[in-house]
Amino acid sequence: MQTTYNELVRPPQEVVDALCGMLLPEYSPSCLVADAHPRVGAIGGLLPVKREHRVIGPALTVDLPEDGLVDILPVLPTAQPGDVIVLACHSNTRMAMWGGLMATLSQMAGIAGAVVDGAIRDVDELRDLDFPVWYRATMPRRCPPAAPPDTDTPVQVNVPVLIDGELVQPGDIVVAEENGVGVVPPALADEVLAATRQLLAKESVIRDKINNNATLAELLAEFGHL
Repeated sequence: MQTTYNELVRPPQEVVDALCGMLLPEYSPSCLVADAHPRVGAIGGLLPVKREHRVIGPALTVDLPEDGLVDILPVLPTAQPGDVIVLACHSNTRMAMWGGLMATLSQMAGIAGAVVDGAIRDVDELRDLDFPVWYRATMPRRCPPAAPPDTDTPVQVNVPVLIDGELVQPGDIVVAEENGVGVVPPALADEVLAATRQLLAKESVIRDKINNNATLAELLAEFGHL
């Protein structure tokens, strides 16, 4: 794998802010965006460090070969506040790719969180730091150090990555919480916002009808799908 450090093209901040403002106060933000548009990606099976963690931000993607896991610490200087690091190590859980020191440095840099398709460690410290990470498994053994970015390492930064069959492009807007991870292409953000508004309004009406003793048959007849 050739070493690649591409510059991240981030979505407009007002788009990210609009999604945060609409989704973060609601139940299940990742479910909402997954329902809002068929081209929104969805990743399941990852565990949050804390159930209450939820983040929305642009994906800074990192790809590593399954048989060439190395520390991605040199990637941190390329991040900006609000980024979500999305690390594809292709479900390899033989070494921990994230831990307490990495989380501390990320937190100091303003990074919003991390999605790790692999193992992490220091989970107790991550909880105390209150740094959001989604991960595949835990593993005490750490990965080996990486060489500097200008040398031949297997790290590829800001390239398309595949996690659990879902393609994540650099700059896609990550919506992560305890249900899973939604992946919103920036070009679809306005459509997702509009569809989510409609979805929330519809669900509000449905909940009111349920609380007023509407039957399942009546709800299906009116809405077709719940």
